[in-house]
Amino acid sequence: MSENAERQQRFEQGMGVLDAVDGEAGANVIKALEDISPELGHQVVAWGFGEIYARPELAPRDRQLVTLGMLTALGGCEPQLEVHVNAALNVGLTPQQIVEALLHSAVYCGFPRAINATFAAKKVFDERGLLPL
Repeated sequence: MSENAERQQRFEQGMGVLDAVDGEAGANVIKALEDISPELGHQVVAWGFGEIYARPELAPRDRQLVTLGMLTALGGCEPQLEVHVNAALNVGLTPQQIVEALLHSAVYCGFPRAINATFAAKKVFDERGLLPL
């Protein structure tokens, strides 16, 4: 298989995983990168989702819990948190479980980051008609 064919195959595999996990929100991120850095979009899909998210050792639900924790710890990642809160809901986490994970993050990340992450989750829950909890 040629290098271009392998590259395209990884991208297609990644798009399948991205669609299943992130849905429209993930596709919107990739589309938004098309006019500024299509290669970054390609790498997010092919490597991030085609190689990493596709690994079978962690269930999608568990991957999202890890992702929510890491984005909360980093701080300043509220747009990405919104995408991944949607993804967490898509893979079976309940709003209450997401809120509990973000509450737990306060112990390790601090209250400001946990609060910011919770407000990002609140925005997603509101958009999806899941408030009040």
